[in-house]
Amino acid sequence: MLHNPNEALLFPKLSNEELQRLAQRGSEVQFNPGDILFSQGDPTYPFCVVLEGEIQVAKRFGAEVRIITVHQPGHFTGEISMLAGCPASVTARSLTFSRVLEIEPDTFKQILAECPQKASVILAAMAGRAQELEAQLRQQEKLAALGKLSAGLAHELNNPAAAGHRAAQQLRQTIAASESYILKLWEEELQEAQRQSIVELQQSAIAYRASAPVLNPLEQSDREDALADWLEQYKIPKAWEVAPTLVAAGVNEEKLGAIATQISPEAFTEVLSWLEASLTVTGLVETIEDSTERISELVKAIKAYSYMDRSPLQEVDLHEGLENTLVILNHKLKLGITLRREYEPNLPRICAYGSEINQVWTNLIDNAIDAMNGQGELTIRTKRDRDDVLVEIADNGTGIPDDIQFRVFEPFFTTKGVGKGTGLGLDIARRIVVQRHKGDIQFFSQPGNTCFQVRLPIKPPSTN
Repeated sequence: MLHNPNEALLFPKLSNEELQRLAQRGSEVQFNPGDILFSQGDPTYPFCVVLEGEIQVAKRFGAEVRIITVHQPGHFTGEISMLAGCPASVTARSLTFSRVLEIEPDTFKQILAECPQKASVILAAMAGRAQELEAQLRQQEKLAALGKLSAGLAHELNNPAAAGHRAAQQLRQTIAASESYILKLWEEELQEAQRQSIVELQQSAIAYRASAPVLNPLEQSDREDALADWLEQYKIPKAWEVAPTLVAAGVNEEKLGAIATQISPEAFTEVLSWLEASLTVTGLVETIEDSTERISELVKAIKAYSYMDRSPLQEVDLHEGLENTLVILNHKLKLGITLRREYEPNLPRICAYGSEINQVWTNLIDNAIDAMNGQGELTIRTKRDRDDVLVEIADNGTGIPDDIQFRVFEPFFTTKGVGKGTGLGLDIARRIVVQRHKGDIQFFSQPGNTCFQVRLPIKPPSTN
């Protein structure tokens, strides 16, 4: 449990006299084991004082439900969210047969105004509980950020790793086939000039692959069809499967015809089989190289994102940090998000806590993606503004309703569904920007255009 119910400051017990006075302002309700007093996310609910039994308080974090505490007779609950004016942040459930005194919100606030002594006890407990709950949620937010990081990396690493694995498996088989074709070619009675022509064709085809121009699909298809028809005239088995590999390497009817006129049809068939296998080996090697390079880039990006092996306060390239964040969140971006970069060239480096700044970008970009429900346009702009650097992260999603815009930076406030957000992402971003870096974060929002503006000083922050 997060809270020990025996902590007197957090869970003061109301005396019998206090309970009797409160009873006149509320109503007693009985609950059986498993009954819910109020649920996380409920917009309105009463202030509850336990008269008999045990009431468990728990909070949902994503798929996890964490028990906060178990209230005993004399304890009260429901005051934090009620006084903060936000939906219930926890769920209260009866563990045993219980009797609970319920006091409606307006009456509860009136009691606090009429009785300063009672108010001081309740508010002191509320402050202590809120502080501990906020600390717990901040840790949960860090874990959630780590979860996003892990999910993104797992997704991004899986594709090149799987491609490399498949290529390596196929490579083993193709090399074996290629060696078999070479042995068969050696059995043919070929002159040295003929062998030289075959090797030159192979070398030119491999070289062509390395810098081959990209053909449009129609031209590519036409060339493959023409070459396949030509190969069928020479009775080449599976001509339609061989043709794409040869066309990709710049091998055409003219080059093959020069070989075909020098050797027997049987030998020509073996040459084509060996040439296709040789080009396939080259392609598989390229796939493995691309896969390992992509994995290396991802490892480099995560090291840069987290600022591993670097001092906390240092010169930071904001463009590099933004790009590393986009790498981490790429699995969410490519579902249907169009990305626009409007980076100012030669943007000055700033002195900052790099990993913390990247957490700001992660929170803002992830929120923008969620606001667009996976479909829309994300714009990232950077520019220098006197002694500051301004970074804007904009989306064309649904926007933030006018009536809640003033609350977006409040701790615990979230517009996401129950268990889907801690309500601390923007609060943490604000603390990092304003308190740690002496910068500023603002936003404007309307349907189809929401933009968060982060202003950071170029010179180092004066304090931690």
